[in-house]
Amino acid sequence: MTNGQNGQKKKLETQLWNIADSLRGKMNADEFRDYCLGFIFYKYLSERQYLYANEILAEDKIDFLELDESSEEGQEYLEAIKRGIYCRVGLFFEAI
Repeated sequence: MTNGQNGQKKKLETQLWNIADSLRGKMNADEFRDYCLGFIFYKYLSERQYLYANEILAEDKIDFLELDESSEEGQEYLEAIKRGIYCRVGLFFEAI
């Protein structure tokens, strides 16, 4: 890495730390880290759920986000997706 790239990397690192400090406010760094890791884990699992659901629904040319949860057909799709995701991922996130 050249000196210019090292300087830019250091500047970016400093900016990211400043943003993190600003976001966490009076929360200590360890607590903030735990919250961030929780959000990252949630994002990972929800993306896995979305991708897996779309694998199941691809045959019927339906996108998971377009399912009509209020219809009987939508509920049947959701139940099938839930069963599959529980086996493959271990949990299923439902909208509140």
